[in-house]
Amino acid sequence: MKLAPSLLSADFSRLYDEACAVEPLADRFHWDVMDGHFVSNLTFGPPVVNALRKRLSLPFDVHLMIEHPLDLAPHFDVGPDDSIIFHAETGGDPAAVIAAIARTSARVGITLRPATSLEQLSPFLDDVSLVLVMSVEPGFGGQAFLAEALDRIRTLREMLGERAVEIAVDGGIHAGNVRSVVQAGADIIVAGSAIFGQPDPAAAAAALRQAAA
Repeated sequence: MKLAPSLLSADFSRLYDEACAVEPLADRFHWDVMDGHFVSNLTFGPPVVNALRKRLSLPFDVHLMIEHPLDLAPHFDVGPDDSIIFHAETGGDPAAVIAAIARTSARVGITLRPATSLEQLSPFLDDVSLVLVMSVEPGFGGQAFLAEALDRIRTLREMLGERAVEIAVDGGIHAGNVRSVVQAGADIIVAGSAIFGQPDPAAAAAALRQAAA
């Protein structure tokens, strides 16, 4: 299991310090970029993500919850170990977004809202390195895990077959359910309030890893 703390749940006034506190226990950092249109929340954009990209060593997974990923994706300073993830439901041409992300040199990730059929991903599975399964409705942290996500993870694992595509899962994951998520087929666990919402984020990250074993 790879652990990707979600900085959406961190203290925005202390983003760098909060990230540094858990970096030794993490494998990646997850960024939820929201535009206030595709989802009703509004968070950070390229200036904030790029500023911390220069100061943190772990790879970034940049999750674009935005209406126009084709326009914004090129503005992130990312490298080949980073990922940019977009929603297939945004209304544009997913193939064009995939090509634009690939030109940044980042890995390409794709995702869907929980109610969207996984079949929408089938035409693109050969062109991505990561699929993100949302186990909450995207937009806000601290939501409860949707149990049906476990079946979606299993179905996606079957759809991927022998493809070298990682499955990340994001939303409502904590020490009480992380093992079932990993057993269902998740490669990357995204956790926000289960880490940054705790009195000792580093201890919470360590506990999450232990619970997943």
